[in-house]
Amino acid sequence: EDLIGFGLIPEFIGRLPIISTLQPLSEEDLLRILTEPKNSIIRQYSKLLGMEGVELQVTRDGLLALAAAAVKRGTGARALRSIFEGIMLDIMFEVPGRDDIRTVIINRSVVEGEKPAVLRKRKRTGQDAA
Repeated sequence: EDLIGFGLIPEFIGRLPIISTLQPLSEEDLLRILTEPKNSIIRQYSKLLGMEGVELQVTRDGLLALAAAAVKRGTGARALRSIFEGIMLDIMFEVPGRDDIRTVIINRSVVEGEKPAVLRKRKRTGQDAA
């Protein structure tokens, strides 16, 4: 009845076998989505950077900022991918061409757009300097 009230035709509503309401995801839920699954977006990018010999570190405050930004967008877990891919875009272009980067660090200021990601360089050995 509510769906008909919103303007959907009865023929269409009859094709939906189950109607369910969902609660929006909380920041805590989104934080779990970022950290717990074996194929989380963070782990996917860690693997990609790992193939270049680079470690990805996302700080706790960075994770919290990602979750907060996703809640503001109101699109649930989809926002996590969108936000994180936006952060990683330039990094994924820059890192493969450089062999001096050891670690990429994403923190709150990076997520909030205040600063670029922290790129820690490898220590040079005597052979590299020659």
